[in-house]
Amino acid sequence: MDLSNLKPAIGSTKNRKRLGRGPGSGLGKTSGKGHKGQNSRSGGGVKPGFEGGQMPLQRRLPKRGFTAMSKKEYALVKVRELDLFEENSVIDLEALGKAGLVGRLQDGVKILGDGELTKSLTVKAHKFSKAAVQKIEAAGGKIEVL
Repeated sequence: MDLSNLKPAIGSTKNRKRLGRGPGSGLGKTSGKGHKGQNSRSGGGVKPGFEGGQMPLQRRLPKRGFTAMSKKEYALVKVRELDLFEENSVIDLEALGKAGLVGRLQDGVKILGDGELTKSLTVKAHKFSKAAVQKIEAAGGKIEVL
């Protein structure tokens, strides 16, 4: 058995319909498109969402809000979650990833001041909340903005 002998399982493949190949094929002449009309023409048919001239759903529904193109999405880590690290350790993106605190990195990591910190740590992240900075420094730690 080698690659030159491989074949698909019996019954798993079918020949495609060959359109416009005479009356015996069952799909000759108009090729299954019927006579006249928008869908029989070359390039014919309607765009997705077209409702026959009725106001389409995407235009009937109200539009609200604004999406800023420059919005940044940060992976959030709370101060209480940093307590699992050992005393005087350096916490960077790699350490946060290994500990399972950061999954998918979007535009960076932001440390939030939720909870308490009992250990002195050096924390490296892209952003810090004011409360997080106070709590880390109160515990004898340092922050480094990346």
